Amino acid sequence: MSELLDAAVHIARRAGKVLVDKLNEARTVDFKGEGRVNLVTDADTASEALILSELRARFPDHAVLAEESGESGHGTHVWFVDPLDGTTNYAHGVPHFCVTLAVEGPTDGGVGLLAGVVFDPLRDECFTAERGQGAFLNGRRLEVSAVSSLGRALLCTGFPYDLHQAPEGPLGLFARIAQRAQGMRRMGSAALDLAFVAAGRFDGFFEFGLKPWDTAAGALLIQEAGGVMRRIDGAPYDPRWGDVLAAGPALLGPLSAECGAFLHSFGWKPRRYDER
Repeated sequence: MSELLDAAVHIARRAGKVLVDKLNEARTVDFKGEGRVNLVTDADTASEALILSELRARFPDHAVLAEESGESGHGTHVWFVDPLDGTTNYAHGVPHFCVTLAVEGPTDGGVGLLAGVVFDPLRDECFTAERGQGAFLNGRRLEVSAVSSLGRALLCTGFPYDLHQAPEGPLGLFARIAQRAQGMRRMGSAALDLAFVAAGRFDGFFEFGLKPWDTAAGALLIQEAGGVMRRIDGAPYDPRWGDVLAAGPALLGPLSAECGAFLHSFGWKPRRYDER
């Protein structure tokens, strides 16, 4: 295990303990963002404070892009940090949430994701990936699903926080895919959804309006498990573009075709994560 992944796992596990310890306590819940539907809890802030402290101590020359505190630092490496993915679940006592970290840095071909972790502290499931080294769940190698037909596929999606202001795209694509898939799930934690795709639990995933800290670790997990992560219009995946799809190679064509047909009819335009 590389120094980067070792650090990510250690930090994610410590942050996960913070979340579990606070889960049954009285929680402070606030709202952020346009529409005031995006929750933030005291557990988010406590978890992120621990993560940032650890990263700064271990990698003082690395930059960080974190959900609650935004961008900090400068360097050739960037850490994408979500201290609590699935905050709405957490705030309501729904036991489905995680900590996720990933690091981007120089590669032979330019810049790419180097290591990532998605840690579910309630199930003690630690999904890990390193560039070129495979993806694992608690040490067991992962492989994406071989399902090739939407009619045999269990898919997962989520809805963006601005759904109330712009429902047509997410709800329209959901309706189209739900009528063709074997089943659909909406779990409330994009990072865990992507980890489940890497593990073959879900056959595919799509969602609008995600952030780099939601998708970076999951994207590397899927790629290292033999799957494909792309922008929802089929362009190459980039953490800073927020509309994505993921699947095993056998299902990628059918899922991409359905998404592409809907996007064309809808007049969809790609958005960076920081664009409204």
